[in-house]
Amino acid sequence: MDERRGSGGSGGSGAGAGRAQELASLIESRLDRGRFQQRHWEGSFWEYLDIALQRPHVVRNAYQRLYDMILGHGFERYTRFKQDAVRYHFFSDPIDHGADAIFGLDRALMQLVDVLRSASEGYGTDRRILLLHGPVGSSKSTIARLLKKGLEAYSNSDAGALYSFSWMLDEHCGPGGKDHEYRCPMHEEPLLLIPREARGEVEAKLNDKYAEMGGHGKIRLVGELDPFCRKVMGDLMKHYAGDWRQVMGHVKVRRITLSEKDRVGIGTFQPKDEKNQDSTELTGDINYRKIALYGSDSDPRAFNFDGELNVANRGVCEFIEVLKLDVAFLYDLLGASQEHLIKPKKFAQTHIDEVIIGHTNEPEYKKLQSNELMEAFRDRTIKIDIPYNIRLDDEIKIYQKDFGPERVRNMHIAPHTLEVAAMWAVLSRLDPPKKAGLSLLQKMKLYNGKAIPGFTEDSIKELVEEAPREGMSGISPRYVQDKISNALVSPQALEDRAINPFMVMNELETGLSHHSLISDEETRKRYKEILAIVKEEYEDIIKGEVQRAISADEDAIKRLCANYIENVRAYTQRERVKNKYTGRDEEPDERLMRSIEEKIDIPDGRKDDFRQEIMNYIGALALDGKKFEYNTNARLYRALELKLFEDQRDTIKLKNLVSSVVDDETQAKIDVVKQRMIKNFGYNETSATDVLNYVASIFARGDSKRD
Repeated sequence: MDERRGSGGSGGSGAGAGRAQELASLIESRLDRGRFQQRHWEGSFWEYLDIALQRPHVVRNAYQRLYDMILGHGFERYTRFKQDAVRYHFFSDPIDHGADAIFGLDRALMQLVDVLRSASEGYGTDRRILLLHGPVGSSKSTIARLLKKGLEAYSNSDAGALYSFSWMLDEHCGPGGKDHEYRCPMHEEPLLLIPREARGEVEAKLNDKYAEMGGHGKIRLVGELDPFCRKVMGDLMKHYAGDWRQVMGHVKVRRITLSEKDRVGIGTFQPKDEKNQDSTELTGDINYRKIALYGSDSDPRAFNFDGELNVANRGVCEFIEVLKLDVAFLYDLLGASQEHLIKPKKFAQTHIDEVIIGHTNEPEYKKLQSNELMEAFRDRTIKIDIPYNIRLDDEIKIYQKDFGPERVRNMHIAPHTLEVAAMWAVLSRLDPPKKAGLSLLQKMKLYNGKAIPGFTEDSIKELVEEAPREGMSGISPRYVQDKISNALVSPQALEDRAINPFMVMNELETGLSHHSLISDEETRKRYKEILAIVKEEYEDIIKGEVQRAISADEDAIKRLCANYIENVRAYTQRERVKNKYTGRDEEPDERLMRSIEEKIDIPDGRKDDFRQEIMNYIGALALDGKKFEYNTNARLYRALELKLFEDQRDTIKLKNLVSSVVDDETQAKIDVVKQRMIKNFGYNETSATDVLNYVASIFARGDSKRD
């Protein structure tokens, strides 16, 4: 019995091993071993020199690499309100499929990329700290995170390849052998091993090829080796009596990939408690365990070059809330930006090659401006404003990213729920228009590309220019995201498996009473007034949808359109119309034509012009071989919809929905309308019923007022 059990176990084990092998083969098929070896290439200094002469972009500085990385993802130019703009595809986060995508900040990002381009050309901006400045939640951290993530991915590609080196020495870090590897602690460019007096000729050869390949700026071999490498280099030069070629025999060049997790080429520094923090966190500290081995705390072999500015060499260093840093830290940044030098404890100034990006908010920046002692720091920064979105469509995309169908499952988000939240946020950021007769809501619609009679692109450009700080204050997207989240987990939402705009608007309003960033009642009152504007606009939107659903009888619209066009043609041609029922020729039906034209606010004095425009439009289409349809002209189509809605409204008796008794005939018609709402506008059964009930109550109120 035991043998049989053992045999069965062995068979099961064999099957299990087979499945494991199959799975291992599947995993292996997804891996590219050749690609791995390419990313971990190692070779001699001479092999690397050959690579650099063939592909000089491997020697680019940090600014050149960052700019080329952004450009490598492509861009598109466009014009909005007679202003040229560029949309860089990199900021849509192609690396993580849009996880950190930035929406609506094209102009701010264009300014950032312009600074990087200037720096890559060596025009002086490479000696500055890039300061992203804006209100809380305006994507400053996301931009910095994107740049770091982008550099990591770029360094893994052929286009972004870069290299550093190791020293092959004996176990005591001496020239007696080559069996121990000591990596350059600041992963420096291998060509810095070339003595300064010989670099000119090498640079010239590199730049000839670099220019031929369309590179930005020039390749420059700037600075000296870090203290550790300089010490090793000096000892080897003494050992080989100045024979530099033999010294290079101890050098192993290796390809490196930038990585924040591995602390290679990407650093992040965040302010902490001042008592537990000193500037060695930026520039490294003494390794006290090695002092006994090397005999002195000023021996670079007994020093850890692991400060954030050290590890970020060749890449980018992010300073979170940079203006909260202690003054001692800011002094380190002055030299790091202007001279590209840092001062490790007990060592000479050390060259660095990195992009320094800080971000801060409005109060901290105002404090900087008022502090006369910080004049040197202000002089070394380039401020780039990162405002909130002031364009509705872009704001909606932010919430769709977090609350879209792929993120929120088993929960129906009724149409316009995210839109009303975005509308309220955008309206809170806009300055009241100075132009008489223009409301804040209309201004938002103009910014969003909607045409409003009387406003041209020139007038919209004026609106933008009269409010230069628009978007630098208002409601943060984070607040809106929090309130949408609250609505999604509310008891009503969990019971109905759905949320609607009113649930979100209630959350937005309730949260204002304890919003930590609203310090005065006047602002709170203004935000509540804006919420009332949004509610009114939402009511108009759903009334329009119900109207279109009721009047969505395509055959009826076609008949109404044909009737209207026939009467307009007769009117403009001064002819009579044959009555299909009586067979008599009659005057054009003025009452019918006016009932349609009034729906789109065509005054009586303009009716002749409008009718002639329609006939001219039909004629122009005919010349192009196109046929006029009922939905060809958007304004006329809307007028036909409204007219049909008015004609059918009483037959459907929509206002009867608010009563408890609905007859079968009306219910059948309402069910048809409901199905159109579901099919055409994205509602489900519950939300369509809710909207119809709500719109019915609006019409009922309107009817009672008229009565």
